[in-house]
This record gives sequence, C-alpha cells and structure tokens, in this order.
Amino acid sequence: MNSKEDGSNGSGEGATGQGEAPRPRVTAAEKLIGADLIAEKVKLLPDSPGVYRMYGTGGDLLYVGKARSLKKRVSNYTKLTGHSNRIARMIASTVAMEFITTATETDALLLEANLIKSGKPRYNVLLRDDKSFPYILLTGDHAFPQVLKHRGSRTRKGDYFGPFASAGAVNATLNALQKAFLLRSCSDSVFESRTRPCLLYQIKRCSAPCTGEISATDYAALVEEARDFLRGRSRKTQKELAANMEAAAAALDFERAAIYRDRIRALTQVQQHQGINPHTLTEADVIAAWSEGGQTCVQVFFFRAGQNWGNRAYFPRHDKDVETEEVLDAFLAQFYEDRHPPRLVLLSHDVPGRALLAEALSIIAGRKVAVGVPRRGEKRELIDHALTNAREALGRRLAESSTQRKLLEGVAEVFGLGEAPTRIEVYDNSHISGSKPVGGMIVAGPEGFMKSQYRKFNIRSDIEPGDDYAMMREVLTRRFTRLLKESGEIAGEAEPRPGDETEAAEAAHKEFPDWPDLILIDGGAGQLKVACEVLAELGIDSVAMVGVAKGPERDAGRERFFMPGRDPFMMEPRNPVLYYLQRLRDEAHRYAIGSHRARRSKAIGVNPLDDVPGVGPGRKRALLRHFGSARAVARAGLADLEAVDGISAKVARTIYDFFHGSPETSGK
Repeated sequence: MNSKEDGSNGSGEGATGQGEAPRPRVTAAEKLIGADLIAEKVKLLPDSPGVYRMYGTGGDLLYVGKARSLKKRVSNYTKLTGHSNRIARMIASTVAMEFITTATETDALLLEANLIKSGKPRYNVLLRDDKSFPYILLTGDHAFPQVLKHRGSRTRKGDYFGPFASAGAVNATLNALQKAFLLRSCSDSVFESRTRPCLLYQIKRCSAPCTGEISATDYAALVEEARDFLRGRSRKTQKELAANMEAAAAALDFERAAIYRDRIRALTQVQQHQGINPHTLTEADVIAAWSEGGQTCVQVFFFRAGQNWGNRAYFPRHDKDVETEEVLDAFLAQFYEDRHPPRLVLLSHDVPGRALLAEALSIIAGRKVAVGVPRRGEKRELIDHALTNAREALGRRLAESSTQRKLLEGVAEVFGLGEAPTRIEVYDNSHISGSKPVGGMIVAGPEGFMKSQYRKFNIRSDIEPGDDYAMMREVLTRRFTRLLKESGEIAGEAEPRPGDETEAAEAAHKEFPDWPDLILIDGGAGQLKVACEVLAELGIDSVAMVGVAKGPERDAGRERFFMPGRDPFMMEPRNPVLYYLQRLRDEAHRYAIGSHRARRSKAIGVNPLDDVPGVGPGRKRALLRHFGSARAVARAGLADLEAVDGISAKVARTIYDFFHGSPETSGK
C-alpha cells in the first residue's frame, strides 16, 4: 500500500504511518474546534483518496473514516445541519485531525479497517470479538502427514481447511476424519518414539504408520482421500470406498469389507452433523445482519467443501441511529482485515461499499472474491436462515440485557446506591499457607462479566503468611493508585472522576468506565475496614464498598453484608439479587484460585539456583552433579560447598548465605 502522512493535525506532530502513531497533544484551549477547525483543514486537503482521523480533548481518537476524495468527504462535516445527533456530537468534540493519503480508495478501505481495530475510536462501529478461528491442518512437513486442529498464523507447511466457527465443530470433524481415513493425530516426537501401535490403532482410529502397520504408499492414498473430502469431493470418496467394499466382499475378505463399511458410516455421519449442506456453492461466507432495539446482531455462517462448518454471532458496538446497512458495511471491513476471505461472500443487505469491498478482498486473497446479495434460490434460502438466527440471537441478547439491567437495579436498591452500577469490581485473595499469594479482581457490568477487564496481583510485599488483611491492602493500594495516575489525578493534569457533575466528565465518559461504581470485598468487617482505609488514604470517597461474608459453615444463601455506616444484614434466601451477588463472588473466587494455581505451577519449574548471584550454568551443573538436587544444595554446609569442583570459597560463602539468610547477602 502506498500512502503518505499529511501531517497537518493541528498540534504540530504528524503520525508516523500505519503503525503505532503518536496521538496529537491537544487540549480544550485550541483556538479552533468543531466545524471551524474542520473548515480550516478542508482548505489544505487534496482531492484524492485517503483516511482521516478526528481527535478530541486529551488526544482521544473519536473517529476514523475513509474517502474517495478527502476534500469532498471532510467538507461535509463543516455543514451545521443534516447530521445525526451522533455525528453532531463528534464534530463538536473535534479539536484536531490527521490525514493519510493513499494511492486508491481500496487502499484507504484496508487502512481504515486497520486503524479502527488498533485505535477503537468512540464513534465508529466496532467489532469487539477478535478471537481467531480454528482450522484443520493436514501437515506437509513429514513423510506421514498429521491431521490436527490449528489456530493462529498459518506458518507451518501443509493444507489448511476452514475456518470453523468453533472448536467443537473442528473436534467433531477431526473425530470423523480419524474414523474415515485413519490418519495419525500424534506429534512428530511421539511418532518417532513409538515401538508398538497405540490405543487409537486398536479402536480403528489410526492406521499406525509409526510402527509400519501401513505402507507409505497406502498412507499417502488415505491422505489424498482426506484431502479430497475436505475440499468438498466427499461423494467421489464415498463412491470409491463403496466400490472397494464390494470388491472386498466379492473376494470373501469380509474383515477388510467391514473396515470400508465403517469408514463409509463415518463419512455419512459427518455429513449429517454438518447441518445445511448447499448444492450450489462449495466455499462461501453467508453474512446477515438484524437490528432491533438500537442493537445489531451479525451472523456469519461458514461454508467450506460444500458443508456448513458452523456459525458465529457478533454484536458490534454502534450508536442507536446507525442504519443496518452502515453497521454491516463497517463490520465487513474489520472482519476481513486479518482473515483470509473465501471465494464468495453473500450478504443480507446491499451495503454502500460492496464493489469496493470485493476489490479489497480480492487483493487480500490474491484471487477474485465475489460479494453478492442473492434474491432467489438456494443462496437466498441460506441468507434467510442466517437472518432467522441473527434475529433469534439478538432477541436472546436483549432479553439477557433486560434481566441484567433489573439485577443491577436491584443491587442499587439493596445497597442504597443512587443508580444502577455500570461497573462492579469484586476482589478476592488466594494462597496456600501464605505461599505464592495472589489477589484477583473480576469486573461485571450491564453486559455481564467483562473478562478483558480482569486483573491479577502477585503479592510483592514481605507480609506474614496468611495475612489476608495485608494482601487486601496491597491489592487495593496498587489498583487505585494506578487508576489515579491513569486519570491524571496523581502527577498529572486532573480529570474528573465519576460523581463530578461537569460537562467535561460527561464528555470523557467511555462506553465502559474505568472507575467502579461498586466494590465487593470477599470478607467481613475486617476486610471492609482495610478497604475503607486504603481508599480514604488515597482521597477517594465516591465509590461504594460492600463486604460479603460467607454464612455459617459457608452455606450459600446465608451471607452477611457489611457496609460503612450500616449494621450487617442478610437477604432473603430466594432473592434474585442474592443469587447474582453469589455469582460475582464465586467468579472472583474462581479467578483468584486459578491465578494462584498458575503462579504455583510456574514456580514448580523454577530452580532456586537460578537466583543465586555468581552461579551460572557451569557452576549450577557442577553443584547438581555433586549434590543431586537444588534442595540438597540449599541444605549443604559451607565446607561441603567448598568441596565442589569449580566452587571457590567466596562463591561457596555466597551460596551458603543465600540459602541461610545471612545478613551479608541480599538474597531471599
């Protein structure tokens, strides 16, 4: 892509290109803002394709857009009327702009998708689910190819089939492939070390090439059959298997005929479980969008090798007044920004940039990609099926959102909050007899658990083993000290916190806030007191805090709740709000325990000799050869250490002091 940075961003600092460009230093004190600023920029813009970025106070990225003509497109923002409320707010908030010119409009489309994904501007339609799709890989770097599930970059040599919508769809297909084609699934190292066939051979899931149970020629034929099947030539494969079965039966080789019969059954099973298998297309993505209640669901169905390989629902973030066609148009560019497109993309709506999208996808794929909106026939039936799924998925999401909203309103009522909390943070600690202590923070909001916001805290302080109060103090101190720094209230320009009734606070509000409205502490009055002390020391008084103590004998439903200035209280056992709070606490407990186990497992593989100053790989090998283990080294006396080859008296003293806590060492 040929592009160049215009550099006129209103701050004297240009971006460095498509990568991580520095945000402009802008403040509300700029001489021109909003439409006046944009009008000045238009005077200098070229009549050529490109991408423009609009920034708000503090350098926040507001919007990324593409244009066939930057001058004509950006000039639309100078008009005072004809804009939706969303666009009007965006224009009024703009204090700086940046521009990148490109050789073609297609280049602008690709660059726009990349910048939206990396910058996540507030006023763009955002694709939030960025998980990679699983593929089936038939390896090509071994004499006996392996079949396996694959995610991530496709760097390994071989044939990739997919994408599949879920790991479950891949596993089901792999299971059928094992039954039908008897291909190995073991790693190369296991393959080389086998001396006799494994259990998969015994249950007729593998042909055991590792021990020579099948010749290289016959195994290659199985690989080719599997490749044909995954490319959509399953009927040809079934006919060949049927012919072989009949030939074996005619030769009275009934055992071999039974093997072919079982393989045919496996192929039939996978075809049945794949769902709708179209006859008129072999490789396509079917994408349908349904909008309702100010939200949109985009359903993507993946058809490969003439089979339905599953679907996935997306819920892009957008303003309520954005039309479905506009949401789908923005979704497509971001969806295919880092995904290999199929030969055909079928859409439920005729989006404005359909021709441009087809050109861009063709560039990405290195071959022609067609983008169409079917009106009749089997392809239209596939679109209608996807639309039905999108409508039903959005209905479920709206119902869940309504239930979640009622629960949050119930939380506000129980704890005497002014309004339903938008962000709830729950804290819990985990350790075993004080070793490897970890603090966990989980976050919940109107859309449920926000797992991208979860945080773990490896306890760093030298505290007494099992001192939960000290652990809670450290976790909360680190969390809110950092939050104050990020918001500019420590060593920087102050920005308003939730609760500050100012226009600036409203303008700076994000889709999901950084500051919690409610903090839940897993513990009773003692833990709550520590939490209150930490926030008081930091000057924070706008966040509600509640301690949740387990009931007698840890019975769920008999929890006691502690709040500053209120007597401890309990809820009715069948109160839905109580169930919701139990879920929050249990999730925090699960996350803290999982983080602790991960830290403990990692520590198991750490050799304590690695931390001894002056002991490198050579000396470590000498010590281990002499004593047999790191534990024996730690217990050894000074004279024993000096007796090791290569260990001088000085190094022996260093090792001894490290493990025995001498004041002369800075070790543990």
